Amino acid sequence: MNPADQPTPNTENPSVHIQAVTAEQILDSRGFPTVEVGLTLDDGTTHAASAPAGASTGAFEAVELRDGGTAHSGRGVLHAVAGIIDEIQPALIDQSWSSLSDVDHAMRALDGTPNLARLGANAVVAVSIATARAFAAQSEQPLHRWIASLTGSAELMPVPHFNVLNGGAHASNDLDFQEFMIAPVGASSEAEAVQTGAEIYHALAARIRAEYGTTGLGDEGGFAPALSNPEAALDLLMAAITDAGYTPGLQDVAIAIDPAANGFYDGAGQYRLNGQTITREQLATYYTTLLANYPLRSIEDGFAEDDHEGWKLLFTQAGDHTQLVGDDLFVTDAARITDGAIQGYANAALIKPNQIGTVTDTLAAIAAARQNRMAGMVSHRSGETGDTFIADLVVGTGVGQIKSGAPARGERVAKYNRLTHIEATTSGLAYGLGTDRQGKRS
Repeated sequence: MNPADQPTPNTENPSVHIQAVTAEQILDSRGFPTVEVGLTLDDGTTHAASAPAGASTGAFEAVELRDGGTAHSGRGVLHAVAGIIDEIQPALIDQSWSSLSDVDHAMRALDGTPNLARLGANAVVAVSIATARAFAAQSEQPLHRWIASLTGSAELMPVPHFNVLNGGAHASNDLDFQEFMIAPVGASSEAEAVQTGAEIYHALAARIRAEYGTTGLGDEGGFAPALSNPEAALDLLMAAITDAGYTPGLQDVAIAIDPAANGFYDGAGQYRLNGQTITREQLATYYTTLLANYPLRSIEDGFAEDDHEGWKLLFTQAGDHTQLVGDDLFVTDAARITDGAIQGYANAALIKPNQIGTVTDTLAAIAAARQNRMAGMVSHRSGETGDTFIADLVVGTGVGQIKSGAPARGERVAKYNRLTHIEATTSGLAYGLGTDRQGKRS
C-alpha cells in the first residue's frame, strides 16, 4: 500500500471512562456457549460484543476458558463470565482510558499468562471488541473509519470468499478438505459480489438437490453432500458458477480452498488424503495439479501447522502465482507471521481476533503481514454470533479479503450485510483485493 494513499492516524482519540462491564453466557451458531459483553460508559451508552469459537483450532492459539463438567458437554463459559465481572471489571472501571491498547495491555497483565489461559481469550476478546466500539463512538466515527484512522490504513471494500461446500471438521461427509470457496474477484462492488455469491449458492443448491437429493449444511452454512474427494467438489463448484451465469476463472469468479491439513496429517511428513497415505512431496504435487486444472487463487493451511518443510515446498512451487495462507500456522500472531515471511512458509496470513485475544494484537498481526509484503484475509470462526466486528475490521484495515462462510444463515450474512451497508453509506470506497498481496494469478 502506498503510504501517500493512507489517512493520517488519529492521535487525538477522546478518552473512554468505563462505568461498568457486564457479561453473560449466550449460544453460538453451533449451539455451544460463548461470552457476550456489555461495556457501559459514564455517558450512559453501552457497547456490546460477543466472542466466536473455532472447531478447527491451531495449537498455538490463545486459549478459551471453558467450565468442564457435564453442562453443555463441558463447554460452558460461566467461569469466563465470572472473570469478566469479578476481575476485568474492577480493573477497568472508574478511570479514563486514553487508548484501546492501554485497555488490552491491562487485561493481558491481569491475566498473567502468555496465551490468556487464566481469564480466557473468549472473555478478553469480547471486552476488547466492545472497547473498540466505545472508542469509535466517543470519537464520533463509524467503527471502520475509526480503525482506519487508528492504523493509518486506506479503507477498502473486500472480496468475500464464500464457503459454499463444507468438509473436514465442519461437516459429516468424507471430504478431507474443510472449505471450498467462491471469490467474485471480477465484481465491481461489494453489493455485486454478495449478489454473485448468493446466486451461485442457490445454483449450487439446485444442482446438489438434483444429484444428491439433499442440501444438508455444514457448520459454516455451506452444503455438505456425500462427496469424497476434492476434484468432485471443485467440479461441482465449476458447474454451479456456470449455471448461475458466471464464468469460472481468475478474473471473474475464482475458487479458494482451505484444506485445513492439520485434520488429515499423520505426522512425520505424511498425510491421509482420499483414503491413501501420501508424503508431503506428493501432497504438494497434488496441489499443483489442482492449480493447473481449476481457477484456484488461494490455498489456506495446505500443510499442517508444524510441517514447515511442506510449507516451504509448496511456497517454492506455487508461491509466485498463488496465494498461500497461513491460519493454524500463524494464529494471528505478529511474531509468527514475521517468522513465516522470513522462512518462506506462506505469502498471506489469516486474521481472526479471537485467535490472538485482543484487537490490539490483531492489528499488530495485520501490520506484520503488511510490513512483510504478505496479504491478509480477515476471517470468522465456525462457531459464530451475530457480532459484525470483522466486517468493520476488514474495511478499516483495507486488507481486501474476508471469509465469513456461505451467503446463508443469520450469523454469516450479518457480516456480509454489514459490508454492503458500509458501502451504501460511505462514499468513495473502492472494491478489490488490495495492493499488499503476493501470489496473484492472472
